[in-house]
Amino acid sequence: MMSRARKGAISDWWWTVDKVLLASALLLLACGLLMSLSASPSVTLRLRIDDSFHFVKRHAVFLLPALIILIGTSFMTLRQVRRSALILLAGSLVVLTLLPFIGFSAKGATRWLAVGPLLLQPSEFLKPAFVVITAWLFSESTKQPDIPCNLIAIGLFGLCATLLVLQPDVGQTVLLSLVWGAMFFMAGMPWLWIVALGACGILGLAFAYLTINHVTQRIDRFVTGTGDNFQVERGMEAITNGGWLGRGPGEGQVKFGLPDSHTDFIFSVAAEEFGIIMAMVLSAVFAFVVIRGLSHGLKETDRFVQLAVAGLVLQLGFQAIINICVNLRLMPAKGMTLPFISYGGSSLMAVALGMGLVLALTRKRADFYRRPKARIRPLGAVSGNMLGQAQPAGA
Repeated sequence: MMSRARKGAISDWWWTVDKVLLASALLLLACGLLMSLSASPSVTLRLRIDDSFHFVKRHAVFLLPALIILIGTSFMTLRQVRRSALILLAGSLVVLTLLPFIGFSAKGATRWLAVGPLLLQPSEFLKPAFVVITAWLFSESTKQPDIPCNLIAIGLFGLCATLLVLQPDVGQTVLLSLVWGAMFFMAGMPWLWIVALGACGILGLAFAYLTINHVTQRIDRFVTGTGDNFQVERGMEAITNGGWLGRGPGEGQVKFGLPDSHTDFIFSVAAEEFGIIMAMVLSAVFAFVVIRGLSHGLKETDRFVQLAVAGLVLQLGFQAIINICVNLRLMPAKGMTLPFISYGGSSLMAVALGMGLVLALTRKRADFYRRPKARIRPLGAVSGNMLGQAQPAGA
């Protein structure tokens, strides 16, 4: 065990990082590898891949850089967090702008960039960077009222949402909108702005429903219960078959008929093989990470840290909620992965980046931006006057 008296970057990090949040992230990463081991062999069988553990090995390969990103990012200072997020945001916006011309297309969408043998999804890395920069803009609006930081934040959101819709990726657009709206509310914006932007969001969803064919089909299938609901119905069947304790690791049968059992519907596979209790535990871990992150935000006086931590954990929580609700047939299918759990290199590394930023922002630092705790004085040592000024007892 490292001594508190020992000085050094690693020792300082160990004694200042939130070890409970770190352990929660590592637990989710381990669960992701376990679920990949359970869900992936059925996919290789359907795709006629000789190696049954093809996707498991690829998941393990992505797990190493994800761990490096998670731990490495948590060493950052506040200034390094802001600068890194700005560079990542600028790079992601450039790539997303060029994606229609240089991107890889699949299933009617152009969301990926081919980098050698890998397919990276730039929108995944855009999200944590966007949250950090938006938090900085909102925090600066009170410090520098002569600079239109709020308008810049609104414009930045509009630009990011437009680039995502053009792919098209409505699911990521909805997620980004939810997080940005929550941060906008927490930043103390006027109610008139909140109502106006909420109305714009509703109009945007209506426009997507009327103009984007696959959005129309998914919403219609969800509302009417008719049409091609094969994956959703099979996902619910898997959850039902699992019961409370599950059929056992690797013993699930419904996953062989689920095309996206290792990605979008991995929660259903977990419920079938490990039971509803395990699915509830997994959901509780996500809820714990969000609640602990928000509690950290309440302890901070630095506005940037408050908003950035809250935005990053809400992003994780909203994404998990969307994925789980789709598996439970509580909302239309959106093609959203389950953070840390679903197979996917870009998603895994981007989620690790977001959690690493949370760990960096919540590390114990100097007391100048942390709310001072009330000092406990011996009874009778001081007495206060009507103005709350402390005077020596008997003065």
